[in-house]
Amino acid sequence: MSERRSTKRMKRERALVTSAASGLGRLLCRRLHRSLDVIAVDTRPFPDRPKDVEHHQFDLRRKAATQLLKKKRADVVVHISSIHLAPASGRASSRLVEATVQMLKLVEQTGARKLVLVSSATLYGPSATSASFLSEEAPLLGAGAVPDLADAISIDMMVQSFFWKRPETETVILRPVHVVGPHLDNLATRYLKAPRAPTLLGFDPMIQIVHEEDVVDAVQRASAPGVRGVFNVVGQSQAPLSRLLAARGTAALPVPGPLLKAALSRASSWRLTPIDAGELAFLRYSFLVDGQRAVDELGFEPQRSLRETLADLS
Repeated sequence: MSERRSTKRMKRERALVTSAASGLGRLLCRRLHRSLDVIAVDTRPFPDRPKDVEHHQFDLRRKAATQLLKKKRADVVVHISSIHLAPASGRASSRLVEATVQMLKLVEQTGARKLVLVSSATLYGPSATSASFLSEEAPLLGAGAVPDLADAISIDMMVQSFFWKRPETETVILRPVHVVGPHLDNLATRYLKAPRAPTLLGFDPMIQIVHEEDVVDAVQRASAPGVRGVFNVVGQSQAPLSRLLAARGTAALPVPGPLLKAALSRASSWRLTPIDAGELAFLRYSFLVDGQRAVDELGFEPQRSLRETLADLS
């Protein structure tokens, strides 16, 4: 009996998680290690990882890194896009584009059965003329309004190309809306947690957010055999920005657009803020996506209500 159990443990699949020391990466490793043997990769340390998670602190672009990972031969690769890293790291997101090229080569050479990219629905971009709810077929036009999204769009499009180039690998692209949670250090979370938040005078866009744990749920479902495709990941509902801030007890500070843009541009040039003035477009226009495909094909249902998601930020 004990011999059978040990054999069963040895046959567990192996998962590789990139950017594993990021807030979202840590959550993914802690969830996936329950059913998979997890290899965490990041240039940063990951001291509080589960004991059975194997961590390698190196750059995926290095030859020594790819050679080691070839020997590990992961069955499932979860690649976290640059948009989910802390704002300071996002400045160097072009490095992650190069790392993505190496990661795709690694997946092809090792014959991994599954590739999951955690991208973002914000890549569609806010627009005054966009449809009410954008589907997965909508073009990724976010860089037009927010130039900092260009690298994340490049990563998404590279993985889309890989989807068609290598059909034997089950490739999944997840595009969650604004991800927030107590373990994240991204722009949306910091904005909602602030005691005071600037808004654009005269604008109150509809906003969609999703809890960090719901995104982890979606990744876990996407890792299952037989799943492939592109999926928007949304929370249970949406609300005007004013209602989100009121629910958080955050004081809204309405500022005329030109003044706020000038202030952000100056602060950014002095490295006093990670917020780019282009990101004001998300405070101007409603930005909504359709998550029905994830419900129908992934069986994904967000478990945290909008109220619960906001309360968990405290």
